[in-house]
Amino acid sequence: MPVARPEPQEPRVIAHVDMDCFYVQVEQRRNPELRGQPTAVVQYNDWKGGGLIAVSYEARKFGVKRSMRGDEAKMVCPSINLVQVPVARDKADLNVYRSAGSEVVTILSTKGKCERASIDEVYLDLTDAAKEMLLESPPELLELIFEEATKSNILGLPSVIFVLHDLIVVSLQFDMNVTNRASYVQDVSNREDSVRAWLCRADADYQDKLLSCGAIIVAQLRVKVLEETQFTCSAGIAHNKMLAKLVSGMHKPAQQTVVPSSAIQDFLVSLPIKKMKQLGGKLGSSLQDDLGVNTVGDLLSFTEDKLQEYYGVNTGTWLWKIARGISGEEVEDRLLPKSHGCGKTFPGPKALKNNASVKTWLDRLCEELSERIQSDLNQNKRIAQTLTLYARACKKNKSDSIKKFPSKSCPLRYGTVKIQEDAMKLFESGLHDFLGSQNTKWSITSLSVSASKIFDIPIGTSSILRYIKGPNSTVSPANLDCSSLPEDPSLGNKLYIAPNHEEHCEPSLSEKEDYGNNSPESSSEPNKAEEHKAAQYVDRNKFNTAGSNSASSSTWMFNVEDIDPAVVEELPPEIQREIHGWIRPPKQSSSKTRGSTISSYFQPAKRSG
Repeated sequence: MPVARPEPQEPRVIAHVDMDCFYVQVEQRRNPELRGQPTAVVQYNDWKGGGLIAVSYEARKFGVKRSMRGDEAKMVCPSINLVQVPVARDKADLNVYRSAGSEVVTILSTKGKCERASIDEVYLDLTDAAKEMLLESPPELLELIFEEATKSNILGLPSVIFVLHDLIVVSLQFDMNVTNRASYVQDVSNREDSVRAWLCRADADYQDKLLSCGAIIVAQLRVKVLEETQFTCSAGIAHNKMLAKLVSGMHKPAQQTVVPSSAIQDFLVSLPIKKMKQLGGKLGSSLQDDLGVNTVGDLLSFTEDKLQEYYGVNTGTWLWKIARGISGEEVEDRLLPKSHGCGKTFPGPKALKNNASVKTWLDRLCEELSERIQSDLNQNKRIAQTLTLYARACKKNKSDSIKKFPSKSCPLRYGTVKIQEDAMKLFESGLHDFLGSQNTKWSITSLSVSASKIFDIPIGTSSILRYIKGPNSTVSPANLDCSSLPEDPSLGNKLYIAPNHEEHCEPSLSEKEDYGNNSPESSSEPNKAEEHKAAQYVDRNKFNTAGSNSASSSTWMFNVEDIDPAVVEELPPEIQREIHGWIRPPKQSSSKTRGSTISSYFQPAKRSG
């Protein structure tokens, strides 16, 4: 259930940037002949030409919708170009779209905190950039305002005239549906003058001045995205994420909408309750069915106490606040995805009905997932810690059809084969829980695997010794000289190391998280008692790196008997190489000077007797 978050002490400038029919734009850039033509991107399958996942604005004029199948779209618009999503491993491959989205994120992230919400949408916290502009070059002092900014749609600004049913209406731009039905007849130059005047008001309050700066910054970013990628995007600019998201799609394509504080209530009052984020599902239905709430305005009639009575303290407070346009949710500074996922649906007769067919598809999905997390590790130095399996299933005996297939998780082991093995065990565990004691036939209509809890590898993690530092260590691993160390038979097959303490660091979250029990059937959080064991054991003959006659209290001891080779294989390559160097040290060349004659290369003859 949603929870209210603390509101910031100072006003913020938040933007939500949403790419315009992004998949189509990517295909149009790949094939410029598609520009200006009715086009749709289709995720192809055998049934009715596949499902549309993106529709160009040219095709929408003919009535083509995303809910249609390819064959239906051709009936509505015979001239439509249907472009198939690339296919790999017998399923859609979205990598070309992910890469294109990364191009956009790289540009947008130059002006502030950036949160990549999906392939084609981004949140920006432009507060600092807006404050800097307001301090150094406030809009009211500028002789020229960036032209694209003057095309902004300002909610509450009475400057737009529509012809609707032969009546001239001055619109305050609150009704998202009206703008789609009406014929736009306003004088563009007058409208831009009106927007320019609003952006440059000397008597505006501090919040509106920040929004004005934010509108100019977003307009500049959108133009830069167009110039460098050929993609258009729309945006919403407000004081919080919720409002920015609500209005970013209000005027599409290639436009932006600004929400001043004075316009919030009039904008929200007639908004359908299910348009609000997190109210499109059960909670929104409960508001409609139990309280008769159909619009945000209806929600305003309930006190905070009454909402808390129905939905609990946290959710009740959250509902009370969002009805008033209040949201404390922050923009996360995240350019990379929080998780990686691969999935496939199997509708109707394509449903999977036995373990062999499930394994075939799980192997394909896991192969793709393994490639993506390995690429993430290599390029971004990030490690995923949790593997999760999801499925949708049904039973032939529908007496218990309400029961859902449970998701299952386990610690993630890198390597395609290991991920495939663990995913299959997770499926078998989930299937056992799903069927219970019933011995009935089943079918799988959807299958997916994901890698989550992704953390950055700590900067400077170039040695395993980083994980095992003691309080008084003085010797650097770079200075280890095994050949000069005294051998002590009492040490047995153990390795002593005095870790280097020239660089001090606290363990990162990824270091504190632990894999614990590696059983794939475990869905609990990793046990936090075993991580340092994994880091402390190496297979190597005796030596002491302390450089003294006796081991100090800060010396660490490693037992050969306790090493787990599988753990070593899970570590980053540079650490693996270091450990293998300990386990199998390079042969030391003899320090004895060889002679210049061939006799020097032969051992002396053994004496008889």
